[in-house]
Amino acid sequence: MQRLKCLVFLLPAVIFSSCFFIGPSHIRRLRIAEVDGPLDVAIVPGLPFKDGHWDTLLKARILWSLYLYKHGIVKNIIYSGNAVYTPYTEGKSMALYAYALGLESSHIFIDTLAEHSTENLYYSYQLAKKLGFKKLAVATDPFQCYMLYKFSKKHFNTRFYFLPVIYDSIAAYDYLDPVVDTKPAYIKDFVPLDQRMKYSERFKGTMGKGIKYD
Repeated sequence: MQRLKCLVFLLPAVIFSSCFFIGPSHIRRLRIAEVDGPLDVAIVPGLPFKDGHWDTLLKARILWSLYLYKHGIVKNIIYSGNAVYTPYTEGKSMALYAYALGLESSHIFIDTLAEHSTENLYYSYQLAKKLGFKKLAVATDPFQCYMLYKFSKKHFNTRFYFLPVIYDSIAAYDYLDPVVDTKPAYIKDFVPLDQRMKYSERFKGTMGKGIKYD
């Protein structure tokens, strides 16, 4: 009950604050990226793959990365996510879909360490540094963009181009629904996160408390 009360009070504040990434601002952010680009890489956080298939929100993230790549705004994509709540490794599964959609394998990179949104950004940033990428973007839905924007300002001395999904821009791709074999991303003897961690531990992970910063 106490947790529910906290959510009731927090939800309006979160919705209001996430409006920073809704409306004309996300179009301006894309235009800035176009002027400064092409950017070296876009980081795309994952979501659970139920039965190995994408859902509407995850499809939007992947199609948005396709749009950014096809229009020359970003040169590479990092798909990020471990197997968290389903036995399909999110980063690998997204990469399989991206390849099926026409992204060249040489421009697709995968992080499989992240189990929380904050870790999506941190571990993908570490991977991007190893690959020598300089201009980094985060490409996801507006709400997650806002949350990771706040996190990046607190923990990184690096500029990220935050590119919230522009749904009108990916409407032309909505018909795409490739048949993808995600078995290579499947983990045997999988144990979901909520059976491995208490709620308090998962919440700390969501806030980035489990990351050992350099």
